[in-house]
Amino acid sequence: MRVLLAEDAPLILQALTALLSQEPDIDIVEAVDHGDLIVPAALNTLPDVAVLDIDLPGTDGITAALDLQTRLPSCRTLLLTSVARPEHVRRALAAKVFGFIRKDAPTSRLAEDIRQVAQGRRVLDPELAITAASVSDNPLTPREVAVLRLTAQGESTRDVAAQLYISVGTVRNHLASVVTKTQARSRVDAVRIATEAGWL
Repeated sequence: MRVLLAEDAPLILQALTALLSQEPDIDIVEAVDHGDLIVPAALNTLPDVAVLDIDLPGTDGITAALDLQTRLPSCRTLLLTSVARPEHVRRALAAKVFGFIRKDAPTSRLAEDIRQVAQGRRVLDPELAITAASVSDNPLTPREVAVLRLTAQGESTRDVAAQLYISVGTVRNHLASVVTKTQARSRVDAVRIATEAGWL
């Protein structure tokens, strides 16, 4: 199996490359440390599996996975993450990646998961599966998300209105709707709930 690795931490990238290279059926054809390098490297080396860190500088792992599906559909993607964030799980599942596992998995497990993905089977870390099961559909409209995101960044109601070209009253109405839909106690609580759910 031809495998491309993408990880921005040099020590982890070197360790993964060295350990996976010891597997008799795995050939590391490229190892990159920046998200923008993934697709060009994949188009050049034609890997069977791309093992991508989800948090990369430049293009993140999920965006790169989506791009690979379009540009090189023969390459299946396995994502690595250090934290089981609901928003990552939501985006990864929406991107229809073949695998999504935690970075602290044993190397032997990673090698086996690469084999499973190469054969077209899907793999999902049990903790990530639990997180995925708890992720609910976003009840907020795109405009409500935009208003709440700016509010979460510390913008005043007036600033939010100016940036979104809507009235201050409309901003307040959106925030009231968000608080109701998220069953929050306040705007701050709504930000917390929406962030934890991966809606922002």
